[in-house]
Amino acid sequence: MLKENRPACQPFAGAERQPVTRKKILLADDVELFLELEKTFFRRENFELLIARTGQQAWDLTLAETPDLVFMDLFMPGMDGDAACRLIKQQPQTASIPVVMVTQGGRDDDLERCRLAGCDDILLKPINRHLFVATARRLLQVVDRAEPRVLARLQVRQGEAPNQLLRDYSLNLSTGGLFLATMVPLPVGTPLALEFLLPATSQPIHCQAKVAWINLPERLVNPLLPAGMGVQFLDLPATNLAALREFIKHQCIAPTW
Repeated sequence: MLKENRPACQPFAGAERQPVTRKKILLADDVELFLELEKTFFRRENFELLIARTGQQAWDLTLAETPDLVFMDLFMPGMDGDAACRLIKQQPQTASIPVVMVTQGGRDDDLERCRLAGCDDILLKPINRHLFVATARRLLQVVDRAEPRVLARLQVRQGEAPNQLLRDYSLNLSTGGLFLATMVPLPVGTPLALEFLLPATSQPIHCQAKVAWINLPERLVNPLLPAGMGVQFLDLPATNLAALREFIKHQCIAPTW
């Protein structure tokens, strides 16, 4: 079975497994469908799940339980999510807790309310499950056990405009994103257009992405990696996702000699 061969997979630099700790996730939403979608992922990963139905409950639970991550709907009974987020970010004991605001449709004024509240990220309904899971893993720094990150030096064309792409090289790759080595990383949240070619394939992968984190030359967050930026895929087509999984599977079962 493939799973028995996974130890042969080469993890990316700095990805040594840490002892598993049970993390607390607060889901603040008054819509049952959204809560069920979220609980599917979190229960499988064995997180401790906290539920709030109003903004006030979200704030009270955050103070009482100090969760590791909060998903907060913008519109809730009593106190809206942006008001609860603002309270979380204003208090020293809770300010460092990542808060992801969730809103419907992406109206400019709603997005501005989320940004002004000081949230760490924004997700739009209807929820893209791949993006939802990638956001949770990134903010929780959870290693994806099903789809490992492998060493992969690939030439990647990247930039903020599809007709103005720069050439850099990846150091590692997963189905959720890649790390690009560059001396001039872009700010976190910068949208990117990506183009890269997997070995033994003829068609390049094109997708939208964004900068998830940066390793600055003067301040290396991960000293085992060079200067560069972690890039998160946003709209990877199903055919490209299948090709990535096949490439990662092949890397993980390849001989190590």
